[in-house]
Amino acid sequence: MRYIRRVLASLRKADELFSLIESGDRIALGISGGKDSLCLLKAMALYTKFSHKDFHIVPITLDLGFPGFDPGPLKEFAASLGLRLEVEDCREVFPILQQNTPANGHIPCSICSRMKKAAINAAAKKHRCGKVAFAHHKDDALETLFMNMIHGGRVATFEPSMRLDRAGITFIRPLILAREEDLRSMAKEEILPVVPRVCPADGFTEREWTKNLLARIYEERPEAEANLSSMLTNYKDFCLYFSHIERKENDGSPYSLKPVVMKDEALALASLAAKEHWAMVRPGTDAMLLRKNGKTIGFIAFSRVLPHRYVLFDIRILKGKEEDLGPLLTRFERLLSREENPLELIALKKRYPRQMRSLGYLDAESEGKKVFRKKVFR
Repeated sequence: MRYIRRVLASLRKADELFSLIESGDRIALGISGGKDSLCLLKAMALYTKFSHKDFHIVPITLDLGFPGFDPGPLKEFAASLGLRLEVEDCREVFPILQQNTPANGHIPCSICSRMKKAAINAAAKKHRCGKVAFAHHKDDALETLFMNMIHGGRVATFEPSMRLDRAGITFIRPLILAREEDLRSMAKEEILPVVPRVCPADGFTEREWTKNLLARIYEERPEAEANLSSMLTNYKDFCLYFSHIERKENDGSPYSLKPVVMKDEALALASLAAKEHWAMVRPGTDAMLLRKNGKTIGFIAFSRVLPHRYVLFDIRILKGKEEDLGPLLTRFERLLSREENPLELIALKKRYPRQMRSLGYLDAESEGKKVFRKKVFR
C-alpha cells in the first residue's frame, strides 16, 4: 500500500479546511531530519505539482550544534526532489542549552523551542518566505491538548495556521490531519533518509509520557482515537462553562463583565456594534461586554502586551450610559489586578475624557499618539 497517498489526502484536506496555502506563497519548510519533516518535504514537493496553486517551497535545516548532526543525507534527498536544502548555522544554540541544563535534568525543551522558532523565523525572512510550515501531525495535536489540560489548566492545542504579526510570519501545519502511523509507514515505504536522533532528551520528555498515556487509552478503548481526532474540529458540539462566565461582585451592584469567548457573546457584540455603528473589535484582541442588570451596554477590547501592561484598544458605551462607565472600568481594573499587580493600562483612543480622568487616567503619549495612561497598585 502506498501510504504517501494517505498523507497527501490529509494534506489536501487540511489545506481545503483551514486555507493554509495560497497562490504566490513562498513557504519555508522546517526540516529536522526526522520522519515527520521528511514526509512533509516530499508531500509538499508533490503538492506543488497537483494542487493547482502556484507556490514555492524552501526547505531549511537548522544546525543547532548538537554533536553528530550531519545534514549531508538531507541535502541529497532535497536535491532528488529538485530542491536545494538551506542549512542555517545556529551552532550557538547547543552551548546555551548546556549552560541552562540542571545538573540532574535534561536539556530544557522550552528554551530550545523558543530559540528554534526565532532561528527559523530569521531564516524564513532571509529567504523571503512569508510562511513557515512545520510537520506537526494529528497525534502531536492531541498530545499537546492533553499536556495543556494536565499541566496548564488549558483546553488548547496548536493551531493549523497562526499569524505572528510582529515577526511578519504565518506558521502553518499542513500535516495537522495526518496520523503519525501513516507518516511512519510512509517513511519506511519511501525509504526516506531519516537521520539519527541527536537530542539527548528525545524519548525522555513529558510528551513521550503523554504519547504512552494515549497509546494505553487507545488499546483499552479503540474508538477513542477516532473520537478524539474528530473532537478537534467538532465545533458544533463544543460545550464547556465559558458561555456562563459573568464576573459579578457580591455588593448588590447591577454591573458585571462578560468575556467574549463563545458565539453568543460574539453575536451580542456584533449586533450592538452594528446597531450603534461602532467599529468591530480588531482580530487577536480580547473583549469584555459591559453589562448592567444583565443587559449589554458596551464593551472593552484589550490585550496583554507585556507583563503588567495592558492596552485598551477600544472602549464603547451606549449614549446616555456614560455615567455607568466609571464603575464598570473600576471592576475591569480590579479583575486584571487580581492577576497582576502593579498594573499599567494604556487606552489608545481618548474617548469619554471626563469619565477616564475622574478614574485617574492621565494624558500621555505612546508611539507618537495621544493616549490615556493609568497605573494601578493594589
